[in-house]
Amino acid sequence: MQKQLLLPLGGLAATGLLAAALVTPATAASTVSKAKLASPANAADIIDFWTTDGGTNLKAAKAYGAEHKRVPKHVSTGGPAADGKPGVVPAIGDEKKAAGKSKNVNLPKTVGRAFFVIDDELYACSASAIQSQYRNMVATAGHCVYDIDTNRQTVSKWVFVPGYYDGKAPWGVYVGKQAFTHYDFDVYEDLDRDYAFVTVYNGIGYDAKKDAFVDLGPLGANAGGQGFAYNQKVGQPVFAFGYPAAPHDDGNYVFTGQKMKWCHGKPVYPIVESSVKVEEQIGLKCSMTGGSSGGPWILKYNSNRRLGYINGVTSLGGDTDGNHRSDMITSAYFDGETYSVYRAGFSLWSGSLVKKDGSIGITETK
Repeated sequence: MQKQLLLPLGGLAATGLLAAALVTPATAASTVSKAKLASPANAADIIDFWTTDGGTNLKAAKAYGAEHKRVPKHVSTGGPAADGKPGVVPAIGDEKKAAGKSKNVNLPKTVGRAFFVIDDELYACSASAIQSQYRNMVATAGHCVYDIDTNRQTVSKWVFVPGYYDGKAPWGVYVGKQAFTHYDFDVYEDLDRDYAFVTVYNGIGYDAKKDAFVDLGPLGANAGGQGFAYNQKVGQPVFAFGYPAAPHDDGNYVFTGQKMKWCHGKPVYPIVESSVKVEEQIGLKCSMTGGSSGGPWILKYNSNRRLGYINGVTSLGGDTDGNHRSDMITSAYFDGETYSVYRAGFSLWSGSLVKKDGSIGITETK
């Protein structure tokens, strides 16, 4: 893949890489596109693919991202036009709790890597568990789920590994069940809507003594889940987390993708990049490279509780000053239509994949 100056960090292979109350904005259901990722019948093959030989395929996955022809530019000052009142959904465990303070930056348990396959190539993005009714939802970039490089709607063998490090899955592996994104991203590849929300089956672990798989329960019960914020004023400080893996444009491999990294700062608006249909993304000074695509931008992050509100996911990234070192990442602006996509999967149940005998198969009942 030819190197570009700026790349969506985790995903597209078309033209670029780089209040505790629910407020329902007035948006049409036609803004949502949905797709099935995996059924219980083929989940066993997916788990086997990623976990055999000590997770060799997990370690072999390459950073995925959308390449574009020019460097995204911060073209003016100001802010995006919100399409309704600001709103937030509290994180799992924070529904009735006040935020505390911490001087340290403790990494969130919710963040991990999303792994998938396109044309027999193994890829990885970043992602995070997010609040939902059944504690079973993941937030990531649209290009880390929807395949805009071929005629297929979605990528294959999609799994999420929260807390991933050095090939390990401390809180299990979660197979994607259904994916939701904005209609304009799915149909028109509009990166101003580069986000996706994925419902996942219960986590799967392995009991070596019994030589059997184990049902670990819902994602949120193990890793927690961040809150969600939309129609927020741009410029509030955020923490961006992810798993960068690609080299800088000068060929220097600073990151390996095996450990979580973070950046902190105040986003700017708008970011424009015509080669990938970007007219109104937000940007953040950050040196993370490809592989961090889909990683959450967390507003009001509480380091003690490791929770806050996801208010963006990394979409593009790269070099803006010409020194061949990545220095900026970008995200779609989360507005009321983003909330509608999020809510489309919010109340959907997933279920277990592990049968009583410790094998994986069709066990979906409610």
